[in-house]
Amino acid sequence: MLKTILSRLFQTVVVVFLLVTFTFFAVRAIPGNPFASDKATSPEEQAALDAYYGLDKPLGVQYLKYWGNILTQGDFGDSLSMKGRKVSDMIAESFPVSVMLGLISLTMGVCLGIPLGIIAALNHNKGLDYFAMFIAMAGICVVAFVLGPIFQINIAKPLGWLNVAGWSRPSDIILPAITLSFGVAAYLARLTRGGMLDVLSQDYIRTARAKGVPPLKVITKHALRPALMPAITFLGPAFAAIITGSFVVENIFLVPGMGQHFVTGITSKDYNLVLALVLFYGILMGVANLLSDLALIFMDPKLRNA
Repeated sequence: MLKTILSRLFQTVVVVFLLVTFTFFAVRAIPGNPFASDKATSPEEQAALDAYYGLDKPLGVQYLKYWGNILTQGDFGDSLSMKGRKVSDMIAESFPVSVMLGLISLTMGVCLGIPLGIIAALNHNKGLDYFAMFIAMAGICVVAFVLGPIFQINIAKPLGWLNVAGWSRPSDIILPAITLSFGVAAYLARLTRGGMLDVLSQDYIRTARAKGVPPLKVITKHALRPALMPAITFLGPAFAAIITGSFVVENIFLVPGMGQHFVTGITSKDYNLVLALVLFYGILMGVANLLSDLALIFMDPKLRNA
């Protein structure tokens, strides 16, 4: 188990390093000037800004200095688009919002998708199975940036007690969370259904039924744990999908999470902000996949010695 954890941590470090390295050079290849504005900037002012932020140095020197500041000082630098603000402060303010939205969305997706998949499997080729899979297919096909406006128009406006957009009261998290959870629930439903059907066809399940074991006990004690293995495997990437998908959803519902900063960073060529978010999200995804692997090891003892 310790070997698995160390292996996953090493893989996460390598992936994050390569991801940040690629992003570092990619964002600087984008045409444009991070200090461009409606007000014309003189060559002298441009040179002063480049010198202040270290952009006048060779690209290799900037790259090494960037990693040096992170490793020795934990400093992601100043935002180039929001003067006077540290990137680390911006992330500290918005990170709790994005994580709370992501965790609630993931919980909703699990609570909806897994039971839906179990119900579909237990009613294989019956009306409930077809209905559940129809909902799952709709969740896969209809993307979040389509669902968001639909919910705003058809749910928030008629009800009145839900804001169409904003982040001023606890109820404002409901529609963004539902929007993000819908696709995850759909995939979990299909994976759970497939896993449950496969397990229910195994010989040991037939033997348990032949011995007169109650149907509920057959499902909960013998079938459920192995049937959920594919769904558990998906939870790490599912959390990644929710976090990256929140870029769009946060902008649709005006949620003050990290998605707004990512969009701002790209459009304004805020190198420091984009790199910090890529680094942060890369670590977050690595941790999510590690937790998913640990859950699999906990559920399947055979994997503990693998």
